[in-house]
Amino acid sequence: MHVLGVKYISSRQYILSVINMTVPSMIVPRLDKLLAKEKRSFYWLAKATGVSHTTLWRLKKGKAVGINFDTLEKICRALRCQPGDVLFLTNDKIVSSPKSLQPAP
Repeated sequence: MHVLGVKYISSRQYILSVINMTVPSMIVPRLDKLLAKEKRSFYWLAKATGVSHTTLWRLKKGKAVGINFDTLEKICRALRCQPGDVLFLTNDKIVSSPKSLQPAP
């Protein structure tokens, strides 16, 4: 059904489309690999850097919106690595399209 050029979407479809609109981050953190390589724990990193456990957890899980250069520097110094070792740019890009809003026939 179209009303003034706008397609009608049921509330259930709208909720599902909002849930599916989350786009995975294209920058992936590698803290787990770096910690394993150094044979260190996540809690050690929090203590060694002085960065809160919550901030590091968000970064580790890809939930962080951004990272402060000071925080990145502390992580790199503690793990003896470069910023590119902590963060990895992927080629994956998933963008929800209007077709995904339409029910399957």
